[in-house]
Amino acid sequence: MRVKCVICDKIEKIDDESLIAKKLRNRPIHTYMCEDCKQRIGERTKERFATGKFKLYKNEKTDEDW
Repeated sequence: MRVKCVICDKIEKIDDESLIAKKLRNRPIHTYMCEDCKQRIGERTKERFATGKFKLYKNEKTDEDW
């Protein structure tokens, strides 16, 4: 299966029987990101987190009485 990275537009070939290929076939909302972009985003996120100015906003769970 040929896939295209959503960030760098690099086209790669993945195995048709792999889990990521199945996800991409069955659920079109899922997108593919190459390993280079995953690593770059991970490193940059860790750098921003280390500065102390990075805030991670989590959804507040509300308990409803219904």
